[in-house]
Amino acid sequence: MNQESARNLTMFDLFARSWQRRATVMDLRFNAAGTAVAFAGADGSLAIAPLADAEAPEKRIRVSADFGRATIRPRKAPPPPLIETATLDDRTLPLAAGPADRFIVASGAGELLFVDASGEIESAGIRVGGPVMALDHRAANGITAMSDGVDLFLSHHRSPPVRLEPENCGIAAIALSPDGLHVAAGTANGLLLWETSEATDPQSIHLPARPIAIRWSGDGRWLACPLGRQGIGLVEVATKRTAVLHDFPVPVESSCWSGPSNALIASGAFRIAAWTMEAPPLADSRSGALIAGRSGLVAVDRVAAHPTRNLVAASYASGQIVVARIGGADELVVRHAGEAVTALEWSANGSHLAIGTADGTAAIVTFPPQIFKS
Repeated sequence: MNQESARNLTMFDLFARSWQRRATVMDLRFNAAGTAVAFAGADGSLAIAPLADAEAPEKRIRVSADFGRATIRPRKAPPPPLIETATLDDRTLPLAAGPADRFIVASGAGELLFVDASGEIESAGIRVGGPVMALDHRAANGITAMSDGVDLFLSHHRSPPVRLEPENCGIAAIALSPDGLHVAAGTANGLLLWETSEATDPQSIHLPARPIAIRWSGDGRWLACPLGRQGIGLVEVATKRTAVLHDFPVPVESSCWSGPSNALIASGAFRIAAWTMEAPPLADSRSGALIAGRSGLVAVDRVAAHPTRNLVAASYASGQIVVARIGGADELVVRHAGEAVTALEWSANGSHLAIGTADGTAAIVTFPPQIFKS
C-alpha cells in the first residue's frame, strides 16, 4: 500500500472488521459473556463474529518517541470469516442474548434453540405451537418471553411456557424489564404490561399507534416506544403517565436510553433528538431537550447509546455513522456514507460498535481506549 492510499483510509477502514452477507442484516446481539456478536439475516441465516481480534486497533497504534504523535497502521490481512450456522428458517430469526456465551433463536417450528459462540446449536427445551415472531431473555431471573404474534408466552428457567392471552389485539414487539420482573408487549392500541412472577391480568397503556420497538430505561422507570409517523411514546411505568412526542420530520423507528446521561434519545430528526429525564418531556416536548451532535440535511434513522459514557452512536439515511456527545455538538465521524444501517448496538463494555446494513454488510468497529477523551 502506498502512502497516498494509506492517507485516504477512513476511521471505518482502520477500526472496523467487515464482512459481506448474502442478505440484509436485520438484527444483531452481543452475548452476555462479551465474547461474540451474532448477525441475523433477512434470509434466516445467522453468523457469529468473535470479538477477539489478532489485529485489534490498539495493537496497531504507534506513538512517536520524538513528538508523541499517535498513528495507526492498516490491517495486514482481512479478518477471519464469520462463523456460519445452519439456516433454521427462511425469514429473520428472532434473536436474544442467552446465558453466558449463548444466543437464543427461534426456529420456524417454534422451538427455541441455544447457539453458542462457536456456532454449535442445542435445543433449549422450550417450544410453542407456531412460529415465534418476537423474543427476549433475562439471565438475572432466567426468564424467557416470546410471542407468536397473537399471544405472549413466558418460561421460567426453561420450564414449559405459560400462555398469556391479550384481548384479541395481537402482539408485536416485546421487551422484558432490566430486572426481568415485568414484560411489556406492543399491540395495535399501545402497550400491555404484565408481571412475570405470576399470571395476572395485564395493565393497558394507550398509545396512538402500534410500537415498532419497546425500550426500557436501565432503572426500569421509563418505557420508550418508537411509533413511526406518530412520533415516540414515553411512559412512566409506576404512574402510567404517558406522553407522545410529535413533530418529527420523518418516522421515528429507533430509540435508546443513556444511563450515564440519564437521557432519552430518538431518531427521526435532522439531528440526534435527546431529552434529559431530570426534566422529562411529559407535558411539553421541549422540556429537557438536549443538544447531541450536529444538525444536518439528512435524517437520523438509528441510535444506540454508549453503556458507560455520555455518548451516542447514530446513523443517517445517507449511511453516515457518527458518535456524538450527549449535551454537546462534538461528534466523531465513523463512516462518511454507505448503505442504510439496519442494526446498531454497543457491546456492554463500550469498546465495540456492531453494525448491520441493508446490503448485507456486518461490521464491528473497535475503539481503542484513547479514542474517547473523558
